[in-house]
Amino acid sequence: MTEKFDETPDQDDGEMSFEELFESYNDNLGQELAPGDMVEGKIISVGRTHVYIDTGTKSDGVVEKQELLDENGEFPFQAGDVLTLYVVSLNESEIILSKAISGAGKVALLEDAVQNRTPVEGKVTEVIKGGFSVDILGKRAFCPVSQMDVNYVETPEDFVGQTLRFLVTRYEENGRNIVISRRSLLNEEIKAARQAFFADVSQGDTLQGKVIRLMPFGAFIELAPGVEGMAHISELSWSRVEKPDEVVKPGDTVLVKLLSITPQDGQDLPKISLSLKQTATDPWESVDAAFKPGDQVSGKVMRITNFGAFVEIAPGVDGLVHISEMSHTRRVTRPEEVVEKGQDVQVVIKSIDMDAKRVSLSIKDALGDPWTGISVRYKPGDIMEGRLEKRETFGLFIGLEPGVTGLMPVSVLRNAADAKLYDALKPGDAVQVLVQQVDEENRRISLAPPDQKDIEDWKQFAGNKKDKPLGTMERVLMEALNKKKK
Repeated sequence: MTEKFDETPDQDDGEMSFEELFESYNDNLGQELAPGDMVEGKIISVGRTHVYIDTGTKSDGVVEKQELLDENGEFPFQAGDVLTLYVVSLNESEIILSKAISGAGKVALLEDAVQNRTPVEGKVTEVIKGGFSVDILGKRAFCPVSQMDVNYVETPEDFVGQTLRFLVTRYEENGRNIVISRRSLLNEEIKAARQAFFADVSQGDTLQGKVIRLMPFGAFIELAPGVEGMAHISELSWSRVEKPDEVVKPGDTVLVKLLSITPQDGQDLPKISLSLKQTATDPWESVDAAFKPGDQVSGKVMRITNFGAFVEIAPGVDGLVHISEMSHTRRVTRPEEVVEKGQDVQVVIKSIDMDAKRVSLSIKDALGDPWTGISVRYKPGDIMEGRLEKRETFGLFIGLEPGVTGLMPVSVLRNAADAKLYDALKPGDAVQVLVQQVDEENRRISLAPPDQKDIEDWKQFAGNKKDKPLGTMERVLMEALNKKKK
C-alpha cells in the first residue's frame, strides 16, 4: 500500500509559510538602522571596488574601498577588522555606509551631526574673509582659517576645490548659519595615530619619515600624523655636515633609525631622537682594508682650521693635512695660502689610527720633495742663475728652483768683483751665483759670487782635496792661471 503525503500546509501548527517569512523579512529590512546612524562592524569580505561589512542587522553594509585608503593610497584592512562607519542610505538589499555623512545623506542629518559629532563631507568653494566657504549637503558653511588645519595655513588657495571631512560645530537658523571645523577632526585622528605609533615601535627600529622643516642644528622628520622626531646635524651623514640642507630638503622621504624616546616633563609628547646616517654602514669599518700608509689618493678640502685642513678621502672619512705638511717649497703660515674649502687635492696617507678614527695626510709628499737628488743636480763650482728671495744682515737667500734656496753669506759678498751689484738687488731680481757646497741631508746650499777678486780666496770654497772633481768655473780659472805662469 502506497503511503500518501498531504501537500497542503497545516495552518494550525503555528509555523509560518515561506511567503509569510519572506514578507516578514522585507517588512523588517533595515528597521534597526536609519540614515546618520553610526555602525561598528567587522569586514566580511574585500572586493575590487567595495568592502562588505557585518552591520549586526539582517542586511550587510557596503562601503566604497576608495574611501578606506590610507595617505599612501594603500588599503590597510583585512577581513575581520572592525570599522566605524555611518549609514548614508538603505535599500532592499544593502545598507550604504561611509566614513562620513556625504551628499548622499539628507540635510536633516546636520542637526544630528552637531549633537553626535558625526563627520560630514564638504567641498571648499572659495576663500573668504577669515576663512573658507564650504558646500555641505547643498548648504553654505563657514570654516574659520584657524580651523582648516592643525598647522598654520600659509596658502589658503590650496584648499579650494578639495572635498574634505569636517565636524559641524554650529547649526543655527535652520541651516542659514553653519560653522564647521576640520582641525578638531584632524586632532582626533592624530591622537589615534599617535597611540597606534607608540604602541608599535621601539628603540633601534628603522622607520620611514618625511622631512618637514630644517633648523641650523638638525632636521625635523614626521614619522606619523602628529609624531615628529629630530635628527641632529651630526646624525645626518657620516660625512661632516655644516648645514642640514647639504643632506636633506623639506618634503624628502627618508629612512631613519629610532635612537631614543624620552618623556618630557609637562608635555604630552616625548622627545624622539633619530639618525639618518646609522641606516647605512659606518665607512670607518672598511678604512683599513681600503687604505694604507704611503697610498696617494685624491680628496676634497672640507674644513680649514688655523693648524691645517681636513680632507675627505672617502664619504665619511676625513684626514688632517697639518700646516707643516702643505708645502716643500715655502714656509706656510696660514693653510689658506695653499688650499681653499671645496678644492680637490692629491694627498699621501702618512698614518691611520683606527681606534681614534684619525688619518694623517700630506700634500707636500704628493707633490714630491724638490731636495731629493739635489746633490746630483747641483755640484760645487757650477755657475747658474738664481733670484733673490730675501735679504738678511748675514747674507742673501737666493732661490735656485721652487723649493730650493741657497745662502750667499756676507763674508763671500765682500770678495765680489762688483759688490755694489749685490747691494742693489731687490727681491725677485735675477743674479748669477756660484755653487760652493751642497748638503742634501741637511737641505743646505752655500753660494758665492762667481766673480771673485782673489782667486786663492775663491779656491778655498771648492776645497783642497786633489782628487775632488773640478767644477766648470774652477776648470776655467785653473787653465787661466796655468797660462799666466807660462
